Amino acid sequence: MLRRLHSEQPDSFAFTPENQEWAEAQITKYPEGRQASAIIPLLWRAQEQEGWLSKLAIEYVADMLGMAYIRALEVATFYFMFQLRPVGSVAHIQVCGTTSCMICGGEDLIGICREKIAPNPHELSKDGKFSWEEVECLGACSNAPMAQIGKDYYEDLTAARLSEIIDELLAGKVPTPGPQNGRYTSEPASGLTSLAAHEKGRDPLNASARLAADIGDTVKRIDGTEVPLLAPWGKQSSAGLPKEAARPKPANAAKKAPAEKPAAKKPAAKKAAAKPVSRKPKSNE
Repeated sequence: MLRRLHSEQPDSFAFTPENQEWAEAQITKYPEGRQASAIIPLLWRAQEQEGWLSKLAIEYVADMLGMAYIRALEVATFYFMFQLRPVGSVAHIQVCGTTSCMICGGEDLIGICREKIAPNPHELSKDGKFSWEEVECLGACSNAPMAQIGKDYYEDLTAARLSEIIDELLAGKVPTPGPQNGRYTSEPASGLTSLAAHEKGRDPLNASARLAADIGDTVKRIDGTEVPLLAPWGKQSSAGLPKEAARPKPANAAKKAPAEKPAAKKPAAKKAAAKPVSRKPKSNE
């Protein structure tokens, strides 16, 4: 698919002060001269701040990393996780349309998106709150059909349940992610046939769904309040930035006593020149 920058671009872009600190801390993870390795997390942060990636956001990140603009554009246009045009202010719904989901009802989910959001993918709803797209396999085939909304997976969906989820999001609620049919993870839909003791006393939500439910950030974009994640060798200052980024020496780098130099070998005596070997064939006479 041809991916182009959106025809309408904002006049400016800048990280918030908190996100700027976060981005600078990410760069400390990489060796000097290798800052370009931070391109994906920084582009992702810019997208989470604005909802999508503008040309100026891509160039801003490129300037931070000392990259040519074309190199940053190559990354942003290659990966489909980067949105190159505005998305819904409440949620952008990514419906899996690959084999397992398609044969289990993925087309019905797309039908709901066309009906309740917009006729075409990447098109904003009339109120600007929702957008949707069909994506390739998201790796939850045993829980098909499914969709990714924000950071989380909504699995074992039906058209009716997706419609309810959209209504809940519109009402300002955060629907609980994970399987939507009562399954814990991806055990048989008919029920467990082994390890049944695991059912007793367990949390009805798996670890991923529980964390999302507790935080309540399924569709929330980052707000910059997160503590910057530094490289292991960086020391955190009160401002959240590293005081130093000196790498630790390897454990075996302790100073060793200089080894004794081996005694100099005496020059070997010159050998007598070998007699040249005759290459003539032997006579048969």
